[in-house]
Amino acid sequence: MDAGEIAGLIAAGAFLMLVVVLAFPILKLRKTVDAATRAINDLNERTGPLLGNVNHTIEGVNTALSQVQISLDGVNVQLAKVDTMTSHAQNVTASVANLATVVSAAAANPLIKVASFGYGLRKAANARRHAEEERDVRATLKQRRKAARAAR
Repeated sequence: MDAGEIAGLIAAGAFLMLVVVLAFPILKLRKTVDAATRAINDLNERTGPLLGNVNHTIEGVNTALSQVQISLDGVNVQLAKVDTMTSHAQNVTASVANLATVVSAAAANPLIKVASFGYGLRKAANARRHAEEERDVRATLKQRRKAARAAR
């Protein structure tokens, strides 16, 4: 065996030792990769049904939201009707107020005239009564003076 063959054998031995030394970490790394693969497979098995439940829940929420939207549309329609009724009630109220003003103005002038006439009539009747009483008192005083003069 010449020197080249010995060097080849030494290199082959060193390479064999390197392979043996590196084989142990690679085998340990294989166990770690297998455990990670099992964890990923287990995660896949669990997330499938979980995502199905999430999809079902989201569908339920979407259905509820569509029902809420339909209800809100109905409420908006009813509010529009209430707005219309409110504006009509406001118009009726304004018309009634105007009518009350017209009736009040129409009735107030004759009522004021009647009240004034009644006041004037009372005043005239009181003045006449007072004048009659005054005439009677003067007549009585005249008669007393005449009687007093006649008695002198």
